[in-house]
Amino acid sequence: MTRTLILIRHAKSGWDDPNLHDHARPLHPSGIRTAAAIGRWLRTGGWTCDQAISSDAARTRATWEGIESEWRTGIVCAFTPTLYHADPQAMMTVLTGCALPTVVMVGHNPGIGEFARRLAAGPSGGDRFRTYPTGATTIFRFDADRWTDIGRSGGTVLDFVVPRAPEDVKKVPGRGADRPQ
Repeated sequence: MTRTLILIRHAKSGWDDPNLHDHARPLHPSGIRTAAAIGRWLRTGGWTCDQAISSDAARTRATWEGIESEWRTGIVCAFTPTLYHADPQAMMTVLTGCALPTVVMVGHNPGIGEFARRLAAGPSGGDRFRTYPTGATTIFRFDADRWTDIGRSGGTVLDFVVPRAPEDVKKVPGRGADRPQ
C-alpha cells in the first residue's frame, strides 16, 4: 500500500497591520489568488485527498479555503494549534496520527520546509525546495501501510510547485508516469 502527503506552506500573508498578532495575520491579496491557483493545479493534475489538517492560524485557514474553493474535494479540514509554527517532529507526530492514505498538511516555515527536506528521498526542486517559499506545494509518495511506517528520508517527490502568480502553476510540468491518471 502507499501513502500520499501533499505538503503546503501557506500562501503570502499580509503585513498591513503591524499591531495584529502573528496568529491573526490574513492572506495578502496575491496570497488569496495563489491559494486558489494551487487548488486549480491540484484539481487539473488529478490529485485527490482523504484528509486535510492545518495550523489554525488565519493565513493557513485562508490558504486551505482558497485551495478548497478550486480543488473542490469536499474534505473538511481539521485546524489544530499544534501545527502553528510547528517543528518537523511535531508535524510528524500529527501526521502519524492520521489514518487515511492521502493527507494534505498546511503549515508554516521554517518547520514545513525542514519537514519536506527530511521526508524527501533525494534532492528536489533546487533552491526553491530548500527555501520552501510561501505557496510551496510538494506531493510525496511513501511505500507504507501506515503513516507510522514512513520514516525519515523515504518519500518520493512526485510533484513540486511554487506559484508566484496564478499563471505560474500552469507552467510547471508534472513528473510523467507518477501523476495520477
